[in-house]
Amino acid sequence: MIKAVRGTRDLLPPETALWNFVEAAVRDVFRAYNFQEIRTPIFEETALFARGVGEETDIVAKEMYTWEDRARAASEKGQSLTLRPENTAGVVRAYIEHKLWDRGLNKLYYIGPQFRRERPQKGRYRQFYQIGAEVIGPASAGSESPARDAEVLEMLATLLDRLGITDWNLELNSVGTPADRAQFNDALRKALEPVSAQMCDDCQRRAVTNPLRVFDCKVPEDQPIIETLPRITQFLGEDSRKYFQAVQDILTKVGVRFSLNDRLVRGLDYYTRTAFEFTHGALGAQNAILGGGRYDGLSEALGGPAAPGIGFAIGEDRLVMSLKETAEGVIRKPDVYVAPMAGMNGEAARLARELRRHDLVIELGDDGFRLKKSFEAATKAGAKYILIVGESEVKADAFALKNLATGEQISVPRAELAGKIQG
Repeated sequence: MIKAVRGTRDLLPPETALWNFVEAAVRDVFRAYNFQEIRTPIFEETALFARGVGEETDIVAKEMYTWEDRARAASEKGQSLTLRPENTAGVVRAYIEHKLWDRGLNKLYYIGPQFRRERPQKGRYRQFYQIGAEVIGPASAGSESPARDAEVLEMLATLLDRLGITDWNLELNSVGTPADRAQFNDALRKALEPVSAQMCDDCQRRAVTNPLRVFDCKVPEDQPIIETLPRITQFLGEDSRKYFQAVQDILTKVGVRFSLNDRLVRGLDYYTRTAFEFTHGALGAQNAILGGGRYDGLSEALGGPAAPGIGFAIGEDRLVMSLKETAEGVIRKPDVYVAPMAGMNGEAARLARELRRHDLVIELGDDGFRLKKSFEAATKAGAKYILIVGESEVKADAFALKNLATGEQISVPRAELAGKIQG
């Protein structure tokens, strides 16, 4: 038997109803903040991620699905392509390619699959789903402002509250400007030189290639060493400090609670200034629901004009996992099971069509079923009512409607059925 590839999975009903609920709430909240949807290809040129995400990140070095696309002609060279491991680089590529700076400030969101060849674990898959948003544009359009950072964070707090995730925690940090980070990286390298040999293999490599990534380490034995390392807050310039304080002041003003975490860094090279994560206790040790930050130099790194921006990505798989305890009210079961008697399939289908026009969920039976089997099917489907369609009911234009929970059965004229069921 052929099974789904390791690290992938099938999303099946009724769980897909929860996914649809999440995505509908996302679209509603994002619309209120004037975000519009963008859809980019699921694969891009490999160079986009090497330049945008960073060649020394774990994503590019170890986790990408990359292949050489066959040349269309013998005289042509094949092209290296990669399934997108994240979506920000693709959105910025589209921003540059389509000259979206002509529109001023762009507030864009996406929903879709991403791909990373990492070790599958709870809530993490090799094909996983992200909900993300980016605010990007010329500085003259207001993209380089602490007000933008605060608005994005307030929108995320609103979204989590709307979904019923009220016990979230927002962690904030500033990773400064590239100049701030250069000084910090020098200090980190010096601090890591005498101790990196005692750390995990990944940290030993990061200590040389990209020491900031050491703070991403989750190996318990490495944590005492990491605790002794310098922090980015010690190297922030005055402008970075003022910017970060302004973000905090706005969040306090609008009532969004947060905590400061000077160990928090984002795992990709393009981040600057504000970095953040929302966590939730229901997810255990790997408790991050979403994360993001500011990336003011990414457009230029990809060959575009200066375009300060801020964005985030929500792990939809993990977000849905945190909602499962409250999922019961999300999954809408049939309002009515329509049970046709012998020869009544056509009449039953006609009646079902009329009721569906009133936004009722209808499960349609078959006239080959005996009445007992129809009742069993209605109960299994979770229907609230069963509606019997027999020859005498059609002649009288009134139908037997039975409440499966109470056992009450009444005859209801066709014209009053929808109102009775809704009531």
